[in-house]
Amino acid sequence: MTYEQKLNELAQENENIFVMTAENRAAIRNLPEQLGGRFIDVGIAEQTMVGAAAGLALRGRIPVVHALATFLTMRAFEFIRTDIGIGKLPVKLVGAVPGFLSEANGPTHQAIEDIALMRGIPSMHIFCPTDRDELVDAMEKVVATPSPCYIRYNEFNPSITHTVPFEWGKAELVSDGDDVTVLTYGFLLKEALVAKDVLSVNKMTVRLVNLRSLSPIDEEIIIESARRTKLLVTVEDHFLTGGLYSIVAEILVRNNLACRVIPIALEERWFHPALLGDVLTAEGFGGRQLALRILYAMRGKKVMDLEHDSPTTVQ
Repeated sequence: MTYEQKLNELAQENENIFVMTAENRAAIRNLPEQLGGRFIDVGIAEQTMVGAAAGLALRGRIPVVHALATFLTMRAFEFIRTDIGIGKLPVKLVGAVPGFLSEANGPTHQAIEDIALMRGIPSMHIFCPTDRDELVDAMEKVVATPSPCYIRYNEFNPSITHTVPFEWGKAELVSDGDDVTVLTYGFLLKEALVAKDVLSVNKMTVRLVNLRSLSPIDEEIIIESARRTKLLVTVEDHFLTGGLYSIVAEILVRNNLACRVIPIALEERWFHPALLGDVLTAEGFGGRQLALRILYAMRGKKVMDLEHDSPTTVQ
């Protein structure tokens, strides 16, 4: 099932669900004929859309709004904070092409501070699905929560079979180990899986955690990982400030825990626009590159080249 099909199913079951867009119909192009007057396209006017969504929510509706993530979270930020956040209204904000998924678009279209902005609003829930299955599985709970929500839209094909049903504030433990914990979210889980395989060849056990719900977040699994493994690594297509690394640091400080943490994020600059595969390579986020960065942090480890079956020393 696709996101569009799931959203239509939920809307057919609940007449209070309205679907809105700021001329961003890629994921919902077939819904106007299905929903009639409950589908609203405001044009390129994200602030107007958010204000109208707040008005609908005040009248008992559940608006699910769609726009490019960068314009939704930044251009309409004050409206989200004031109209939705202060009243804790159940508006669902779906941001398209967040993070690296904006690919060849330049800095104006790169939403790499969106999580920092959204988690700064009290009561805002944040959901970063790894793939289509996780997105579809979560939508019923997204719509059901009375809290406002921000979703980093991602409908990639799944790279794993999810064994833990989505719950707000509950992470998914993908693999367990004692050497290093990799904490990530969104489509980068796929690259983290490759990194795990490379690290396993190098006789390192990896605890891989899919932190799909960033607010509320699964503090328990982060605390347990800090106590169990020698190193925590956060991997995210977001600025270093305000994202997962900041969240983990806050949790460790709040719980009086000392742990070595290596962040893999964007530091003080936007990324080079290109096709997604080239972006990952250029920014050092490909699976093998992640493994090399982790091995380098651990010092003097040897990494087996999975393609050529030959050892390579990380200098």
